[in-house]
Amino acid sequence: MNLNNSVTTKAAFSVCVYCGSRSGNQPEFARVAQQVGNWIGRNKGQLVYGGGRNGLMGILADATLAAGGLVIGVIPKALVEKEWAHNGCTELHVVETMHERKRIMAEHADAFLALPGGIGTLEEFFEAWTWRQLGYHDKPVGLLNMGGYYDNLLAFLNSSVKDGFMNEWLMDLIRTGGEAEPLLEALVQAAGMSPTSTRLDQI
Repeated sequence: MNLNNSVTTKAAFSVCVYCGSRSGNQPEFARVAQQVGNWIGRNKGQLVYGGGRNGLMGILADATLAAGGLVIGVIPKALVEKEWAHNGCTELHVVETMHERKRIMAEHADAFLALPGGIGTLEEFFEAWTWRQLGYHDKPVGLLNMGGYYDNLLAFLNSSVKDGFMNEWLMDLIRTGGEAEPLLEALVQAAGMSPTSTRLDQI
């Protein structure tokens, strides 16, 4: 079910972002979600995300909208109240299942990016990565390792390579970085598109 009007304006690119429905206990988490949303909107892009208005999800969506970007939210009925569906989205799709949610998000994305978050964020990130490995899509996948948040995860993944459960090329399928704007720019360019404005540090 689509609660808002269909998007009629063509976005320059579309990034599916996974992040926490909580804000975390460090102010930097909220800051980076705002940076990501601002960058997407400022560059005339489109955010695709889980449709909530709580935590980093809400900060991300609000920042994108405030900067002039489009926002597609996709949320299962069961989570409308738990994650407080964001009715300000350009499009808000209320769906029946998590599988449908992830399918729609993937279909609308040119690239994927995971911000800090919990097990839901990780599950969605790993699925996008796995789908890339299996050839279900060829869209770039990024992990924003702000402040070393994902250092331990990356160390574990590299240990899986060392122990023979993963090939090294699998790690090459994901792009990691500690700063939002350079990573976003790299993902969008890897998807064959170009941001429409300069980075803030170039203004």
